[in-house]
Amino acid sequence: MSARETYIQKLFANRLGGSQFGKDTKIYKFEKIKRAKRAALEANPGKELIDLGVGEPDEMAYPGIVKCLQLEAEKPENRGYTDNGIEDFKKAAVKYMEKVYTVTGLDPAKHVNHTIGSKPGLAMVPSLFINPGDVALMTVPGYPVLGTHTQYLGGEAHNLPLTEENHFLPDLKKIDPKVLKRAKLLCLNYPNNPTGATATREFYEEVVEFAKAHNIVVIQDAPYAALTYNGQPLSFLSVPGAIDVGAEFHSLSKAYNMTGWRLAFIAGNELVVKGLAHVKDNIDSGQFAAIQKAGIYALEHPEISKEIAEKYKRRLTLMVDTLNSLGFSAKMPGGSFFLYVKAPKGIAEGRRFESAEDFSQYLIVEHLISSVPWDDVGHFARFSATFAAKDKKDEIRIMEEIKKRLSTVRFEF
Repeated sequence: MSARETYIQKLFANRLGGSQFGKDTKIYKFEKIKRAKRAALEANPGKELIDLGVGEPDEMAYPGIVKCLQLEAEKPENRGYTDNGIEDFKKAAVKYMEKVYTVTGLDPAKHVNHTIGSKPGLAMVPSLFINPGDVALMTVPGYPVLGTHTQYLGGEAHNLPLTEENHFLPDLKKIDPKVLKRAKLLCLNYPNNPTGATATREFYEEVVEFAKAHNIVVIQDAPYAALTYNGQPLSFLSVPGAIDVGAEFHSLSKAYNMTGWRLAFIAGNELVVKGLAHVKDNIDSGQFAAIQKAGIYALEHPEISKEIAEKYKRRLTLMVDTLNSLGFSAKMPGGSFFLYVKAPKGIAEGRRFESAEDFSQYLIVEHLISSVPWDDVGHFARFSATFAAKDKKDEIRIMEEIKKRLSTVRFEF
């Protein structure tokens, strides 16, 4: 190692591991999955790998959205910085919230701001509220970004387990009072990744009361909000008092097949939105105006999301039937495009699985079927309805292929 490399190694911040940054030999689960998939394909040349672990849409954005981007990208007035977003996008977001989620009273100038995807927005939120020693309440299993940035700022991410017994909703009554005294943020995510659970209006009402009682800001991460299968989609902001305690992120990635376009918006409490805009001003210069205008087209056509949801519902139904025919206890999720099922403990008169990760590796190596393991609260595997399939006939073929590959295996639960 050169002298220059040596001194740079010593300068890394403690939040990244200090001088030990990059030296951790632990391999994280997603990297293990990638390596296992590569090895399985090399060992089985020409055999199809069925990837049920993909966490993003398998299709492009709809033609109307793409065409809008093409037209807007050619206009000179769209070439510059957009900072905290164009007004027309904010107005479209307000109309969308009212039409799809019956959320009324939002002012585009006060209650809405765009972000370059919901992930950066979640990463910025702790900068609004977290000082060293403060707490962000995080549901697990879940998306860790807000908690990670809380820790970067010297705060603490306190995990709230999501159990099957509690319908994968956090039990707010069980939080340690000492933790509550330091808590400033509660991060929710419904419909939930990875469980597919949906929140009820009663739960959101409880959240509002909880937030007011303990002076906590609620951040609801809702990228799957439009992908629900039991009645109308539900927004946290549609509950009385919700706008007084927090805000909600909506993303166009999942609901409109616009993952790589990086476009989302925050809606809700005026001070939260104002604070995010202030921090955002010091981080980015806004998403390309042409993408925002294509986003307006998308928000004005919520029927696109309904069509996409119908596809996922069809595929999830097929997946539930397929897995249950193999001995699993799969249940149709309330939302998202994920199926969250208990991992088997082993194979009859054979291999034992000590964890969901162990089971996931077995599926890839032995059967070329990829999933994502979750061992945070119990041992579960997440299967996604975003697998690559040409059409409905191909969806059925893939499910039949899964049955064929696992037909000789008897799982024990």
